[in-house]
Amino acid sequence: ASHILVRDEGLARELLNKVLEGECFEELAKQHSKCPSARKGGDLGWFKRGRMIKEFEKFCFSSKKGGVGLVKTQFGWHVMRVLS
Repeated sequence: ASHILVRDEGLARELLNKVLEGECFEELAKQHSKCPSARKGGDLGWFKRGRMIKEFEKFCFSSKKGGVGLVKTQFGWHVMRVLS
């Protein structure tokens, strides 16, 4: 999975719309994400169930490859993309 972590819901929705309109997810992550994964375009690598927080995993393991969406966690708003 990849994500773009921001604190503001409005910005998260704006970024989600940009992704859905075809803008480069990796570039948006590098520009806006507050997570160290921003350097890698938001790529979090592979992970198994039980490794990430509940809301994160729920989205990732219930979405199809290529799925995008918003997830709210204790860390902020995540624009999520499932890679496989």
